[in-house]
Amino acid sequence: MANYIIATIKSWNMDNCRKLEEQFPNHNFRIVTKKEELIYKNLSDIKPEFIFFPHWSWIIPEEVYEHFNCVVFHMTDLPFGRGGSPLQNLIVRGIYRTKITAIKVDGGLDTGDIYFKEPIDISIGNADEILEKISEAIFSRMIPQFITGNITLKPQQGQAVVFPRRRPEESEIPEGLSQRQIYDYIRMLDGEGYPPAYTKCQSRKVYYRNARLIDDVVYAEAEFRRGK
Repeated sequence: MANYIIATIKSWNMDNCRKLEEQFPNHNFRIVTKKEELIYKNLSDIKPEFIFFPHWSWIIPEEVYEHFNCVVFHMTDLPFGRGGSPLQNLIVRGIYRTKITAIKVDGGLDTGDIYFKEPIDISIGNADEILEKISEAIFSRMIPQFITGNITLKPQQGQAVVFPRRRPEESEIPEGLSQRQIYDYIRMLDGEGYPPAYTKCQSRKVYYRNARLIDDVVYAEAEFRRGK
């Protein structure tokens, strides 16, 4: 019987972890949701085979990744797309087919050796829907390989491209976009924890959610806010 830790802040990852427990009843899975829990002292008592990070918002302590097998699932075909806001940086570039890369955590920014990759299509759906789709792939197809398979590591190859972390002010929809680009701009920011896409209208900002693209027409819910 082996111990595994799932470090995440998203509810759908927690739900999928429970499904993983049903699939592998002879293994122990523990969910960690707070950075204060992810410390060497706590983990040394558990002795996890792997610590998986399907969605984590904090820096992983050096003492943790040096003593345990820490695996991050990054939403780009590394070394292309290292860095922050991978979903938004992909979609704003019109990249709709990518890969989830499972990497071993090291001291760099998404520079670790690669276990393997899983293709994923992000051409439709809002941010939350895409993240839920990615979660399903991670828990149903990727993590099981660590539990049942012989996993090998390979260094990253090719030219690295680093994505900048997007800023809240970049949520304003630029002028001159096509209908498809407007739809993408709204949906890529339509999710928990993201500042929604908006336009300015005199003294108001108009925020958009639930975008649909039908016959080259963008439909979305609009919320007018004064002075924000």
